[in-house]
Formats: sequence, C-alpha cells, structure tokens
Amino acid sequence: MKNGTVITEFILLGFPGIQGLQIPLFIVIFLIYILTLAGNGLIIAIVWIEPRLQIPMYFFLCNLSFLEIWYTTTVIPKLLETFVVVRTVICIPCCLLQSFFHFFLGTTEFLILTVMSFDRYMAICKPLRYPAIMTGNLCMQLSLGSWVTGFTIVFCQMLLIMQLSFCGNNVINHFYCDVGPILKAACTDTTLLELLGLLATILVIPGSLLFTVISYIYILSTILRIPSATGRQKAFSTCASHLTVVSLLYGAVLFMYLRPTAHSSFKINKVVSVLNTILTPLLNPFIYTIRNKEVKGALKKAMACSKAPHKK
Repeated sequence: MKNGTVITEFILLGFPGIQGLQIPLFIVIFLIYILTLAGNGLIIAIVWIEPRLQIPMYFFLCNLSFLEIWYTTTVIPKLLETFVVVRTVICIPCCLLQSFFHFFLGTTEFLILTVMSFDRYMAICKPLRYPAIMTGNLCMQLSLGSWVTGFTIVFCQMLLIMQLSFCGNNVINHFYCDVGPILKAACTDTTLLELLGLLATILVIPGSLLFTVISYIYILSTILRIPSATGRQKAFSTCASHLTVVSLLYGAVLFMYLRPTAHSSFKINKVVSVLNTILTPLLNPFIYTIRNKEVKGALKKAMACSKAPHKK
C-alpha cells in the first residue's frame, strides 16, 4: 500500500517544454483531425454508394476507416486541450474510459488488418475459390469477430483496473491516459495486471503480425510465379497499400510496447505515439487511394455526379 491521499483525478502533461508553440501545434493537429475525419468518412461514403466497391476488400477497409475515426476522437480532443489549458485535468472514470476505448480500438485495428491480410491471401493465392469462400456472411463474421475479440480482451483487463484505488502520483506524462502511468498511481500491487497486459500484448501484436507475415510469404511466393511482369505488378498493387499501413502501425507499436523499457520511457513513447494515434489514421485514406484506380475512379464519378445538376 502506497502512502498518500486518495486521488480523484489525473493531470495530463501533454508536451511540456514547448512554450510559444502551443497555438501553432493546436492549429496543425486540429487540421490533421479534421482531415482524418473527412478522409476516412469519404472512404466509407464512396464504398457505400459505388456498387463496384462493395466487395470484401473494401468492406474491411470501411471497418478500418470507421475505426480510425473513433480512434483519433478518443485522443485528439484532450490533446488539443493540453495546448490551450495550463492544467489539463481528467477525472479517473473519464481517464479509464479513454484508456479503454483507445486500447479497444487499437486492438481491433490489429485484428482487422490481419483479416485484411487473409482476404488478400485468398484473392491472390486462391483466386478461383475466392468468391465462394469470401462470402458476405463470412466477411461479416470476420469483421464482427475482430470487434468482439478486441472488446473482450481490453474489457476484461479494464474491469480489473476499475477495482483499483489510486493514491500515488496523479501526473500522467502523456497526452492521453496510457495504462502504464495509471498502474503506477495505484495504491496496491499491480504485478498481476501488468503480466496480463503483457500477455495480451504478445498475443495480439506478435500473434497477428506472425499471421500477416505468413500470409504475405504465400502471397509473394504466388506473385513471383506469375509469368508476366504486368500480372505481377497488378497482383502486388492490390496488397501494396495494406502492406504499407501494416508496416507503419506495427513498427510504431512494437517500438513502444515490446521494448524492455517500454513502461519507463514515457517521453520516447509520446513521440512515437504521435505516429500511431495521429499520423497513421490521417495517412490511411491517402495510402489506400493514391495507388487504387478503383477508388480514384469512384471518387471522380462521385465528383462528376455532384457537379452535374449545376450544368445547364
């Protein structure tokens, strides 16, 4: 049991030591947030209205875009507050709620990306059986399974964290309620919770990464056996965007949570978290549209339709 008064709120430090840059950073991150909402919302709208895009790959992409909208919304509004308020306070229930949604959506993102790698494996390695296997029912089950699994993993841990009382240091050296600082403020021993968190992290991150790597080994093996260069390029282009997003996400998260000093190097984690929680959700819509002729074609068609009524 730690000595000290029981605390009822946490203080988010955000990014101390940036005197004079608060307003420019507020404007930049606010614009990034708006672009993230608009970009991911546009992906969902295009897939919804364009019949040619209503196939498994874009169904999972819609799930990813929907997730990214809420993933950034759990973090960025409070981050913006740290730039304009001298002392950013968050109540303990609010902090736990933010932490739950942040890790629930983050865990679900790994699972959806894994499902997307399976979809690409089936499309490239089993093209003749693809339509029969990747039916609408299976896609719905895989999607729902990702959301339910992510919710269950994080909710079980959060139930245990909610039983804790807090009487330690209430200052969180981060721009959102990360689990590490929360556990450090607990009055009781949290070794079991930390072990459970580590086990869940290992199961989700390296586990999903291993499945994705195996999928891409088969995908690349199949692509290399395609006789024509045009065929190889076309096949690889269908999974290049997904591979880029996977590299960005796993690279950042593996650095943060699987290092030996992951729970002590909060300053380093904050910088890497910017990539994971702010930049990656912004880049996803652009990554999936820049090299995708179908999405660009649907976007041009939608823009043409929106302008058509104004023509005489």
